[in-house]
Amino acid sequence: MEETERLAQLILESKRIIVFTGAGVSTESGIPDFRSPGGIWSRYDPEDFTIQRFLSSRETRRTHWKMYAETGIFTKAEPNPAHYATASLHHWGKLDCVITQNIDNLHQKAGVPDDRVLELHGNMQWVVCTGCRGRTPLPEVLQRVTDGAEAPDCPDCRGILKPDVVFFGEMLPEDTLARAVSRSQMCDLFIVIGSTLMVYPAAYMPTYALSGGAKLAIVNLTPTPLDHEAEVVIRGKAGEMMPAVMERVKLGRSSDFR
Repeated sequence: MEETERLAQLILESKRIIVFTGAGVSTESGIPDFRSPGGIWSRYDPEDFTIQRFLSSRETRRTHWKMYAETGIFTKAEPNPAHYATASLHHWGKLDCVITQNIDNLHQKAGVPDDRVLELHGNMQWVVCTGCRGRTPLPEVLQRVTDGAEAPDCPDCRGILKPDVVFFGEMLPEDTLARAVSRSQMCDLFIVIGSTLMVYPAAYMPTYALSGGAKLAIVNLTPTPLDHEAEVVIRGKAGEMMPAVMERVKLGRSSDFR
């Protein structure tokens, strides 16, 4: 495919690559997104995912913890080929960082170091106390739920426990957002994978990259508002398209493909 060859060429020519990932990468690992048919909002009240409802309603918290414990969506999911393709860029010394809207920790699980992953919406593998700010691994809290604690609270201060992710109505982590903006402005290739670029402020990142002179590539099933700005647009599933691109990159690393 001409598009995969073009993206492979861009990767070979670049030294500071940012990979920006959205829900389209996570869904291929079995993690449902919020908005699509069959997504979270098809089965739960969207208001239950606002910070106001979570903090004010014990019943909402009970619903959350029951969902996490029964589905295992954030403890059983495994990286898919798109995650491993991104990790290959790190192993080859091409990856500056991953900027992700996802909260599943799968980039790290695939081999990208934690300090190279900027999580704009947090990480579901951790639970934070809204009182003392203590952090606990998610499996420990889910074990308490399995043992009968319907809405577990902090064992140290009795404060409310919440997943260490950004709920609707919360601000994105200021330091992470600032680092993402800075990194985007300094990269030479910005690859969007599995994002419609419709959720802000995260979706501003590719525009920061373009303003800094970077080239833009987009791999997504559906059109995005920045397709017309991209050097290459690949329509398809991330887990199918990115391995094909990486195969071309491997060929180029061992030949005169460039």
